Amino acid sequence: MIRTRIDAEQTAPVEMDGVKNVSMRVLLGAEHGMPHFSMRHFVVEPGGHTPRHRHDYEHEVVVLSGHGEAEHAGETAPIGKGDVMYVAADAMHQFRNLGDEPLEFLCLVPRERDGGGEVPGS
Repeated sequence: MIRTRIDAEQTAPVEMDGVKNVSMRVLLGAEHGMPHFSMRHFVVEPGGHTPRHRHDYEHEVVVLSGHGEAEHAGETAPIGKGDVMYVAADAMHQFRNLGDEPLEFLCLVPRERDGGGEVPGS
């Protein structure tokens, strides 16, 4: 068994175009020998957002805390603790924190692209 822990203090800033006040940590991925998927923990600070972008692989998201909104394929919806989302391959998407506390979520992506899908913000 491989075991890691969610800890917002262990995330590192995501530095790429279109990102504002976001940090990330790979919880399970290439460095842990994961064969198919990578699980990442994102923290979006109040007023922050992930890049508005698209890529050729799907991902699944689970919101752990905070609230904001998610844009997906031209639609925008409120998100909060307990929400689970599917982001389709090639769909334009973005996550924005609209609250006063960090928006934290887990993101599961296939490891078969972009260095295992572990590219920050993807």
